[in-house]
Amino acid sequence: MMRYPSFIPKPAEIPGIIPGLLLAVATALVAMILASFIPAIGASPIAIFLGIIAGNLYFKQAVFAKGTRFAEGRLLEYAIVLLGFSVTFSTLSELGLTGTIFIALQIIGTILLAIGIGKYFKFSQSYYLLMASGNAVCGSSAIAATAPVIGANEAERGLIITIVNLMGTVMMFLLPLIALAIYDQAMLQGAFIGGILQSVGQVIASASMLGTEVMRDATIFKIMRIASLVLIVLVFHQIAKRNKKEKSAPARDQSLAKRQSITGLIPWYLFGFMIACTLNSIEFIHEDLTLILLKTSGLCEVVALAAIGLRLNFGLLKQQGRKLAVYALILGAGQIALALLLIQIFLN
Repeated sequence: MMRYPSFIPKPAEIPGIIPGLLLAVATALVAMILASFIPAIGASPIAIFLGIIAGNLYFKQAVFAKGTRFAEGRLLEYAIVLLGFSVTFSTLSELGLTGTIFIALQIIGTILLAIGIGKYFKFSQSYYLLMASGNAVCGSSAIAATAPVIGANEAERGLIITIVNLMGTVMMFLLPLIALAIYDQAMLQGAFIGGILQSVGQVIASASMLGTEVMRDATIFKIMRIASLVLIVLVFHQIAKRNKKEKSAPARDQSLAKRQSITGLIPWYLFGFMIACTLNSIEFIHEDLTLILLKTSGLCEVVALAAIGLRLNFGLLKQQGRKLAVYALILGAGQIALALLLIQIFLN
């Protein structure tokens, strides 16, 4: 009998996947069309909220479950792998020592803030580690990468992705105003935006409001955060392992855990991310193909976020949403204050 890799669906599973996958793709396409009229917001947050509305009002049927589950899980994993083509090992030299220190301390500070605030509000370990990875590194992709290794379930992952995307959309418009009011150098404005915002799309959309040079610098700072993804996931795995009594084993999302690599520690998609980063660093793949792969990563992410919305229980969002929104608001304010302080110390 032929054995299939865990990240490829078996032929027998495909018929059950198709209806839900097509629904997620259709929702994503509508989101992308709407985003073309309001490009400042972007397709990702629109896809989530369209999915929430459609999934809770019209598409609760069981026939869609397997496909939306596949889109929510596997497509985000594919997006993480392809995101590796946005990173090169030479990025470190572009930032210089002070820029690298700024990003490192911003990531560490954001993680500590997220954990501290989450514990204060008595959120579970899964909630505050997912909030930490999403805000410190790269939004939805980091949350998807972290969820399996810390034992977070689908409901937890979906809620945090929704809150992080909502907060990122608000900050996408707020940060350029703050940067413009405080800094008169493109590099400092780029560091401020690229060091805080969650997703690559949000960084580009936000920084582009201040010009091409700011957008370039913000993207470089953002890419350095993405490069930390593997390390952050491994650290969070150890944290969750040490505190495993806080979350019992039966409550783990077993389907997600099964997708980990044979090491039992690093999921397959983080290996893929590192391979993609290496190929990009040695310029093994042509630049035009790299751009196509990155666009494919973005498409996979939008479809996956649409599926997350379709599967998200609105009652659970309503129950936890207000408290999570306060959590996100305080964390966002903390990230801004931290970035202002670190830029003053290391870059200004």
